[in-house]
Amino acid sequence: MVDAFSAAAEPNRRRILQLLASRPRTVGEVAAEFPVTRSAISQHLLLLASAGLVAAERHGRQRHYRVLPSGLRKVQAEIDRFWTDELDLLVTDAQLRSKT
Repeated sequence: MVDAFSAAAEPNRRRILQLLASRPRTVGEVAAEFPVTRSAISQHLLLLASAGLVAAERHGRQRHYRVLPSGLRKVQAEIDRFWTDELDLLVTDAQLRSKT
């Protein structure tokens, strides 16, 4: 299984997740938003599915992909573990320095 945080880190896959967050879409609908091949989008979707971030439902001959909230919670948990009080202090310090 692919790590959800790593899978979501790639810019194209993040954009795919953003698209799917608004509504389920077919591979063709997702691919229409990118300057890469449909095959490349299919591979991204398969990787996102193996990471538990999206799921596909078959409707006739098409698969409709949707975001899995449980997968996004995994990514958020990783961010929460990374974002410590020390980072909050660093952000505050940077903001104060930019005002001077």
